[in-house]
Amino acid sequence: MKTVTIENIVKRFSLEVLVGHHMLDKVLKKTKVRRPGLEFMDKFDFIATEHVQILGKNEINYLHTLSDEECKLRIANIVQYDPPCIIITSNQEEPLGLRQYCTEEHIPVLRTPDSTSEMSAKLDAYVTKEMAPEIAVHGVCVNVAGIGILLRGKSGVGKSETAHTLIGRGHRLIADDIVVLKKLSPQTLLGTHDEKNKEFLALRSIGLLNVVRLYGRAAFQEESRIALDIELTEWKDNALNNELELDTKFKTYMDVPVPHIQIQLQPGRDVAGLIEAAANNWYLQQQGYSAAEEFKKRLESEFND
Repeated sequence: MKTVTIENIVKRFSLEVLVGHHMLDKVLKKTKVRRPGLEFMDKFDFIATEHVQILGKNEINYLHTLSDEECKLRIANIVQYDPPCIIITSNQEEPLGLRQYCTEEHIPVLRTPDSTSEMSAKLDAYVTKEMAPEIAVHGVCVNVAGIGILLRGKSGVGKSETAHTLIGRGHRLIADDIVVLKKLSPQTLLGTHDEKNKEFLALRSIGLLNVVRLYGRAAFQEESRIALDIELTEWKDNALNNELELDTKFKTYMDVPVPHIQIQLQPGRDVAGLIEAAANNWYLQQQGYSAAEEFKKRLESEFND
């Protein structure tokens, strides 16, 4: 898991630093930002600490209605929950006492022209992704018709070549060789590159390709939610290759289950086409349709007749 500092946030969102230029190395410990509500009141033991606090128009307007002493008291109540920083939205004027308390308590105060909802959404998404647990796996990640797919298999099985064919059909590369998986939630796995392999695809006998330079910006995507795990395997003559599987198999990464299928390789097989079919079939299943279930019902109906 990567660490996120206040300096990272300042640079990422071009924030103005009002207080604490020398405190930007502070590290965030919580992923969700908060708007102070009960924090304005007297101390409550159950209120979460160490969250970034955002002061929007409602909060600032409320503070401006208070007397100077009352305003300072409410500001002190926020500070005691040890926020790594306080962000003022909509370029509002800082309330009385904020600069003094935050300087004394070593809490950076930042300001943005963005609205509270915009800043909260962007900051939550950014920090959640940056602080998410992650692992690196050997494989290729592609986005096929809007569906993130992790391709795995032994070295030399043809993962990168298959990805190259998919790019030629209008799909997108996420990462080749090393895929970084981030756990955003118990159900959500994000696939991305490790920066070093960004935009690169390695093909045996050809070498390293920059897919953006060769095929344009549409050939590459920064990240994608992983919806399918596809393993490319060697052809087995004695295997049942046309089986009807009603029960979905899963591959688990960091306790996140991902639907899993195997595609056996054989000269002449349109592997890229099979991956497209798998992606489209997964999409139909999300809409509630299963071809296998429909076929089973037809067989049962015929048997009952």
